[in-house]
Amino acid sequence: MSEAIPGPKSGMQKVLDVVERVGNRVPHPAVIFLLLILGTMAVAHVLSLMGVSATFEQYNETTGKLEQVTQSVRSLWSAEGVRFLYNSMIPNFMSFTAVGLLIAAMIGAGVAEEAGLVKALIRKLVVVAPPWAITYIIVFVGILSSVAADAGYLVLIPLAGIAFLSLGRHPLAGIAAGFAAVAGAFTVNMLIKPLDAVLTEFTNDALPAASKGLAIGLTANLWFSIVSVLVLTLVISLITERIIEPRLGAYKGTGDGEKAESGVSAEESRGLKFAGLALLGVIAFFALLTLPPGAPLRNPDTGAVIGDSPFMNQLIVFIMVTFLATGAAFGLGSGKMKGITDIVKAVEKSLGALGGLLLLLFIIAQFVAYFNYTNMATILAGSIADTLQGANIGAVWLLLGFIIVVMLLDLLLTGAIAKWAIFAPVFVPIFVALGVAPEAVLAAYRVGDSPINMITPLNAYFAMVVVFCQKYDKNSGVGTVVALMLPFLIGISVLWTVLFLLWFMLGIPFGL
Repeated sequence: MSEAIPGPKSGMQKVLDVVERVGNRVPHPAVIFLLLILGTMAVAHVLSLMGVSATFEQYNETTGKLEQVTQSVRSLWSAEGVRFLYNSMIPNFMSFTAVGLLIAAMIGAGVAEEAGLVKALIRKLVVVAPPWAITYIIVFVGILSSVAADAGYLVLIPLAGIAFLSLGRHPLAGIAAGFAAVAGAFTVNMLIKPLDAVLTEFTNDALPAASKGLAIGLTANLWFSIVSVLVLTLVISLITERIIEPRLGAYKGTGDGEKAESGVSAEESRGLKFAGLALLGVIAFFALLTLPPGAPLRNPDTGAVIGDSPFMNQLIVFIMVTFLATGAAFGLGSGKMKGITDIVKAVEKSLGALGGLLLLLFIIAQFVAYFNYTNMATILAGSIADTLQGANIGAVWLLLGFIIVVMLLDLLLTGAIAKWAIFAPVFVPIFVALGVAPEAVLAAYRVGDSPINMITPLNAYFAMVVVFCQKYDKNSGVGTVVALMLPFLIGISVLWTVLFLLWFMLGIPFGL
């Protein structure tokens, strides 16, 4: 890490320094996940021999009904487990969503970065926007990036590091702010996104038959989500500027990050005009595919564009095309690219740099598949849900307990949809019986689901953030990222939970 600013350190800074030192002594992330695979195999085998199982209700996506499910821990050392290990290795990697998103994002973003569009835009933003607002803008855009599913991890986080470097600020602070915004507030947005449709569907299906009149819509959490975005933008930005940056100190350029530049040249200004025209062309093209009635990228059944539609479900394609078109236009307009050959070389260069990351994702994909195969996370979630279900406490305390349980389970079961498929059939009826509206239960789930994403190694993108940090500080490791994210975790978890509880107790509508 770069040299810290002189002066005595606060108690929190000392604790974070210890966390970083200890964390950075752990092996390379690839080795960590190999060890986790071996540990999972050992623990699952022992639990399987002990006959550990759990019975709970779960939503069946195929039948569209609630079903009582009994699951036992499955061993990977059994004959069936060994067959799974052998037969699933390639499919695990090929079906790992992060891989496809990463390659698609880098095709477009690689051209934009190689052409210099990203840096020129950031320098233009620095000139136009007041310096104090840059952090808030990056964090706000990072939170909203969840409308494009996981694209924010791949695009916004590295851009945040570049933006801070362009301002002469520590790039790791930018990466931390971007990661906190993208991961820590993933379940809320000012726009309706595909995830909302799935969570809403699970909530309605979990309602008791006598309570189907309480069914909620896609906008059931809209007001709470909008306010959450604004509050979390403020919280993340203040933590970045008041805690993270003072601890990091001045950046000394110990990594491969490029030196900050200021201003936009005449050639770059011309390139930005070309990029602007290309952006208008892309928008016009996709508008023709989405806006007219019956357009192919609308939902074929409902005609909707926002929510569950081909356009929203694969928004990464729009982002890829946008970056590719604007990056190429900027490169040609500024003279940094001479033709199609330079554009292809830019794509090859960006994809060629992914070798180490693809190896890491290959190992992570195996761990996720093997861990899910054992059923350990599902059984743990079901057991905890049964415990809370039997607790004889009031609605407010039960909601608080529910949020905490979701946070703890997110350490092992990171998927927002997977956890809600388990929790919704259990908790929605309980809270409805206590007079709690289903939209309030879903809002509580949103609060509990996101913050832990910033520190759990089971987040498929956690290791990627470590790689982003190593670009600017070769000594960065797992401990560096955890130490950077702990203040965000505490601040977001506490303040967001307080916001939810106050909202609930004051009886404010959660949405439309």
